[in-house]
Amino acid sequence: MRITRSQAQWQTIIEEQQTSGLTIIDYCQQQQLTTSSFYAVRKKISLSSGNFVRAKITQQVEIIEEQTFITVTVGKANVSLPASTSVTYLSLLLREII
Repeated sequence: MRITRSQAQWQTIIEEQQTSGLTIIDYCQQQQLTTSSFYAVRKKISLSSGNFVRAKITQQVEIIEEQTFITVTVGKANVSLPASTSVTYLSLLLREII
């Protein structure tokens, strides 16, 4: 017997497959769906919903950039400042120490 599902039901099925961690084939076998129907409906829904792509964060990564410094040497004195120091501040500093 053929089961008729609404677009909302198919959307839920597609989302559940994406979050299940299963391949489409394994998910369809588990849910007793035909893979051809799954692919056809998924394509139809993606065409009607525009260019939106659902993404899932699987791992958060903290990016730590090595900080670079500007070093100003006057005589025996060294001053190290972050490379992000503003030009205005550097200008004022150089006027004072030179």
